[in-house]
Amino acid sequence: MAQWDRLRQLSAIYWQQLHELYDRDGLPMDVRHYLSAWIEKQEWQRAARDYGLAMVLYQVLLENLDIQHSRFVQEESFLQQHNIRRYKQSFQRYQDEPCALASTIQWFLEKEKEILNSAELNEQVQLLQVEQEAMETTCQQELQRKMAGLRNDVQCLEHAIICLEEQQDEFDFKYQTHKMEAVTDEAQKNERKKMFQSLINKLNDYRKSTLADLNKLLDRAEDLINLLVRKELVDWQRRQQKSCIGAPDNVCLDQLEKWFTCVAVCLFQVREFLNKLDELVGKMSYENDPIKAQKPALNKRVDALLKDLLKSSFVVETQPSMPQGKGPLVLRTNVQFSVKTRLLVKFAELNHSMKVNVSMSRYRRFNVLGSATKDLNMAESLSGGMVADFRHLSLKEQKSGGGGKGISEISLSVTEELHIIYFNTVFELKGFSVELQASSLPVVIISNSSQQQSAWASILWFNMLSLDPKDIMFFTTVPAAPWPQFGEMLSWQFLSATKRGLDDDQRKMIAHKLFGKQQNYDICQVTWSKFSKESGPETFWVWFDGILVMVKSYLENIWREGLIMGFVSRGKEKLLLKKKKRGTFLLRFSESVVGGITFSWVEIDSTGEPDIKTVQPFTKTDLCQIPFHEIIRNFQILEAENIPESPLLFLYPDTPKDEAFGKWYCEKSGGMGFTSRSPMSCDMTQGDCLEPMNGLYGEAAGESWLSLLSNPAENLQTNQPHHQRALSLL
Repeated sequence: MAQWDRLRQLSAIYWQQLHELYDRDGLPMDVRHYLSAWIEKQEWQRAARDYGLAMVLYQVLLENLDIQHSRFVQEESFLQQHNIRRYKQSFQRYQDEPCALASTIQWFLEKEKEILNSAELNEQVQLLQVEQEAMETTCQQELQRKMAGLRNDVQCLEHAIICLEEQQDEFDFKYQTHKMEAVTDEAQKNERKKMFQSLINKLNDYRKSTLADLNKLLDRAEDLINLLVRKELVDWQRRQQKSCIGAPDNVCLDQLEKWFTCVAVCLFQVREFLNKLDELVGKMSYENDPIKAQKPALNKRVDALLKDLLKSSFVVETQPSMPQGKGPLVLRTNVQFSVKTRLLVKFAELNHSMKVNVSMSRYRRFNVLGSATKDLNMAESLSGGMVADFRHLSLKEQKSGGGGKGISEISLSVTEELHIIYFNTVFELKGFSVELQASSLPVVIISNSSQQQSAWASILWFNMLSLDPKDIMFFTTVPAAPWPQFGEMLSWQFLSATKRGLDDDQRKMIAHKLFGKQQNYDICQVTWSKFSKESGPETFWVWFDGILVMVKSYLENIWREGLIMGFVSRGKEKLLLKKKKRGTFLLRFSESVVGGITFSWVEIDSTGEPDIKTVQPFTKTDLCQIPFHEIIRNFQILEAENIPESPLLFLYPDTPKDEAFGKWYCEKSGGMGFTSRSPMSCDMTQGDCLEPMNGLYGEAAGESWLSLLSNPAENLQTNQPHHQRALSLL
């Protein structure tokens, strides 16, 4: 395969490299494209040293540009005519230095090879992976095989129609010749009659055979369309739903586009074949002509298959999303959002000729503001796909005079109301026309940022559980979530926010929090009410999301390194630590303080038994002022004779503290230490820790603990009644 053709088949990431290469002056991409076959056959490396050869190649290059210009004149392609003429003028500067031109072209060809080698190396690495990519599945390999079979059938049918036309021309020529000859001999007349009857029988059989092949081809096409529309596209839509809520699923459409385009191209060729059969019938027909009898049904069938394929080929590639939103599919009125649609059937003739219009579902009416009409074109897609990229849309709610909420009489909260955004266009090509509509996944529309957390909970629940992407009444009868599915969704939240999901132990702790001790959590279910609707401090989503926001904002580095055990109950914490040596500590999220993190460590009491001590949780108020790793680094308590000592020595199970956290330490060290004369023992039955007198790391005498650090001596003195709980700065 030619080098240029191989480059054009690479994925979008390599296309971007190719575009960057040809952004340089020297060789326009248009010239490289239109003269690709000729360019790759020349000895540019030798021409860079051989003036005579370089001059010959330079002159032939200009001649080829003239030929290409003539083609564009015939095609009435005004813009391309202009470009080619401009490129030729640009090459005139090499008239006295043709070797420089040869060297330039050779450089571009070498850079192209580097891109190809990089892509091939990446493919080889992927093939070595134990877990195969989706394209390597048996089902898709079978689909590829069927796709190749369809293309082969089209080529065979094209050849068959050419043969049919030649056979008909042969009959017509002999018949016309016979009419011009005056044959009087009866025996000769009978012989001629038999010959023509044999020819017409042969022609009739060939027409029947061609029509049978056409039906077989359409059977194959129908089978492929069923696989694409009802299997591959549905699988992609489900992967997109999950990716919207954090799943690391592949939602690239490039392969689907190749398959959809392949089938569409084949079906349009079949329509051309049927038109050709019309021409043949117009030139010659006879009684019981099979083409006349079967062609109307074939026309109807191929058009029905095309409509089925094309109506499914218009999709929302990137779901509606606000730039600063918590995630996609939560939109706020009067705030701009973006969304991208894509047509999976790619024909160059359609570029900029299809207009896409945006509209809303009728449940609670909204006006769509901004540029609500866009062209489908290839310029806005890195992969060269046919896309309409809406970047500046916004919604404004229509005030209803009747006061109702629309078609639904069922009472739902604003954050449970689901809405769909529709995109409409018309596909017209070669006399074929069909209206297309794509729809977004259901969106939640809010009017205040305070509703964002609840709205995102609804998006999570819908896309985790709903297999119907248009079920806007989903929250009228909300299904419960099986624990395995629910636990995986929670892990995706951390994975998408911090690049590290939840491990099995962390998920098990969350299951224990939700269901208590169970032999098998896989049979447990979480209700929508338990997840998001229950009021009070025990609302699961508020608690979990508070932790997620805290980790993303202040603890992402140490979370990614796996230094935060995080989701571990107080009881489990005690079991883990009491078996460890003095100074072993672990980090866990608070179960009672939203968005809080604490640490506990092992002390040895006077009897030689382990004593687990805990500090009151740190929240964003603390972490936005002092990095958590610095708090761990400098935390100290006053032991006997008021000598400060750090009780945190080994991160569970046995990693030295400085080894675990040292790479994040500030350069300065030593001077800052957090002390408590009497650190609190952990109470496993009451909250995270005992908290008389406002609590450790809480408030003392109306001031935050951070304020105590500003003048420790004074604060210790003025807060003498509470000084066993106060913090001081050494």
